[in-house]
Amino acid sequence: MNADDTPTDTPAWNYLMDMDGVLVHENSLVPGADRFLDELRAERIPFMVLTNNSIRTPRDLRARLLRTGLDVPEESIWTSALATATFLASQRPGGSAYVVGESGLTTALHDIGYVLTDTDPDYVVLGETRTYSFEAITTAIRLVERGARFIATNPDPTGPSLDGSLPATGSVAALITRATGRDPYFVGKPNALMMRSALRAIGAHSEHTLMIGDRMDTDIVCGLEAGLQTVLVLTGISSRESVELYPYRPTRVVESVADLVGRTTRPFDD
Repeated sequence: MNADDTPTDTPAWNYLMDMDGVLVHENSLVPGADRFLDELRAERIPFMVLTNNSIRTPRDLRARLLRTGLDVPEESIWTSALATATFLASQRPGGSAYVVGESGLTTALHDIGYVLTDTDPDYVVLGETRTYSFEAITTAIRLVERGARFIATNPDPTGPSLDGSLPATGSVAALITRATGRDPYFVGKPNALMMRSALRAIGAHSEHTLMIGDRMDTDIVCGLEAGLQTVLVLTGISSRESVELYPYRPTRVVESVADLVGRTTRPFDD
């Protein structure tokens, strides 16, 4: 190949991005997030919005985002529930599960053909819920003791609310582990499995994909381990100072996704 034959075009970027702390904060739009998504659509850039929360279905989350002013199609939303269902479908097609969780998780498992049962299930699957019950947790413990495999959608110990922290999947998983001596397999971030399943869902390759997140300990490390370039935004959990506490670094730190508007096709050009 001579100089005249050298390709000048570089492959377009694909985008994975966390939802809470990146596009929305509580129930409010992060300023500039709407312009950022509009530019991705205008440039025909594939993207997927990720969330470790397994409570809501993509349809529910789309409605939530619409209320903030963000128009994200259902097929562009990837939850830890969907990642968990995809994983279970690959491991044990047509299996059964006892589920502690809400509609986002039960719907995802029904959609892959799983039977939900409390009688000799293949798996106990723990997800996020605002109505954890002593009875359901006790049933989960007994089923794990009897040999059911233990899966959890994500390891987050707490979740946010207007009144403060709420116990989340990781905390309840720790309770079941303490009672049974069995650790769950966590599918959601920071497991790179969630990133890889999202990449497959949009037909993207890690080499040309960028992960945007607000947490060093989930979004950024997960992106790194999946082979993605990473951007940390400061509109959520992490600060510039907290970056220095970790042995790894994001590719770039920006104030918010608004800083990427006008440069989605060249995010790392100075």
